[in-house]
Amino acid sequence: MSGSVGEWRATVTVRPGSEKLAAMLERTLRPESEREVPRARAELTRSPADTVVLEISARDTGAMRAALNTYLGWVHLASATANAAGGARA
Repeated sequence: MSGSVGEWRATVTVRPGSEKLAAMLERTLRPESEREVPRARAELTRSPADTVVLEISARDTGAMRAALNTYLGWVHLASATANAAGGARA
C-alpha cells in the first residue's frame, strides 16, 4: 500500500455473496476509508466484483485494533441491514 503510515498491516477480504451486495458494502465503507485519521489508513478495492478488500495500515497496535474493530463493526452492521431488508437474496 503506498503512503503507508507504519509497520502494522492487515487485509480483510469480505465476500458478501453477490456483486450487488459488494457494491453496497463498498459504498458504505468508502467515505470512512477516505477520511484522514492520524495513526491509521484504510484502502478499499473490489476484485473480483463480488469481493471487497480492505487494507489497513497503522502506526501501532492500538491504532490497528481500533481500525479493525471499527471496520469490522461497519461490515457487520451493513450485512445485518442488508439481511433485514431482504438484500441477502440479491
